[in-house]
Amino acid sequence: MDERKRESMIAYLRGRMAKVGMKAADIAAALKEDQLRQRSVRYRNAFGDAWDGKGAMPQWLQQATSAGQSLQHFAVIGSEKPATQTQRQPAVDWSKDPFAGTRLATAPRS
Repeated sequence: MDERKRESMIAYLRGRMAKVGMKAADIAAALKEDQLRQRSVRYRNAFGDAWDGKGAMPQWLQQATSAGQSLQHFAVIGSEKPATQTQRQPAVDWSKDPFAGTRLATAPRS
């Protein structure tokens, strides 16, 4: 993107933000909150549903584990710091998800 287009886009966004009463600090705070929330996620499925491991287990995860899927299958890499590099968990391969395309995967979320 050339400099004039960039400056034009910035001016447009600043104008729209002023119209609705938003400040740059509001956006920065929202971004930081999202980053913190993403770091706390310990389990995630292929649809983006997530759970931080606290409180009651969500329905999507209960259904998957009661159907025989391991909890580790949904673990997010980097959610817990491993003691050593050799203990690092392999990346989740969603292409081998046994629930993809089944009724269980398309069940309504609660």
